[in-house]
Amino acid sequence: MTHDSALPPIVIATRESQLALWQAQHVQALLAARGHSVSLLGMTTRGDQILDRTLSKVGGKGLFVKELEVALEEGRADIAVHSLKDVPMELPGGFALACVMEREDPRDAFVSPRYATLDELPQGAVVGTSSLRRQVLLQALRPDLRIEPLRGNVQTRLRKLDEGQYAAIVLAAAGLKRLGLHERIRSIFEPTQMLPAAGQGALGIEIRSQRDDLRAALAPLAHERTWLTVTAERAVSRAMGGSCSMPLAAHGQWSGDELRLEAAWGDIEGRLPLVRAEGAARVATLDEADALGLAVAARLREAGAVAAC
Repeated sequence: MTHDSALPPIVIATRESQLALWQAQHVQALLAARGHSVSLLGMTTRGDQILDRTLSKVGGKGLFVKELEVALEEGRADIAVHSLKDVPMELPGGFALACVMEREDPRDAFVSPRYATLDELPQGAVVGTSSLRRQVLLQALRPDLRIEPLRGNVQTRLRKLDEGQYAAIVLAAAGLKRLGLHERIRSIFEPTQMLPAAGQGALGIEIRSQRDDLRAALAPLAHERTWLTVTAERAVSRAMGGSCSMPLAAHGQWSGDELRLEAAWGDIEGRLPLVRAEGAARVATLDEADALGLAVAARLREAGAVAAC
């Protein structure tokens, strides 16, 4: 499509992993189709650089977005495209989530060269994940398994699996599907087995708060029901201290005009049982979605979940 010279050019700040580039190029194509001239600014974040420790030990989710926010602040980029599950629950002052796009599959995928499902794994098998949420949910399903850390981009994780370091690994189904790696998925965990992370499978676009021109440009890319759903999910995480890394899941599903929200919290030390809570409400605004999330978080705490930080 011919670019509209009346529209200012847009620069997208993005991590340089294959998945992050796919996400940024996806947004680039959608904006270009609407007449915008769009370029990418590739960056390496601290989250990409520190691969020898779990995120919970080195600063949590914000490690993947800080450098991108600096680029926005300095005017080197206009927007940043994020996997929403990597975005801290509280954005720094001066930044805003301007758009949430339609969600890909939010579920987790079981990936293994030898075994078709989690149930087929032998006693004591090694499963790779660095997600505290996945760790506690896997331990609830199969207490006998050895859960070992697994960092790196999707390709790095698959290589480590193929080298035999793990019997299986758990990855987001959305990332595998976006990269055309559907064939690596041996089975999908239904939410009843493994509740997804808040925001998993959804893309969010961050801007500087005062950029109303960008809000208008991004509005056609937004998907209302996804935005409402992830707002409720992220409210659970925020109320539980979710800007810190913690073993917490939150997942919403629609039934007509009603949003049903489930959450789960686990004790990483294994001393306390898995705690679950849920709630449902008619949700039409972001404030109503937020209120539903806060109500479910309160039920989690009443049932014994411990907020972080």
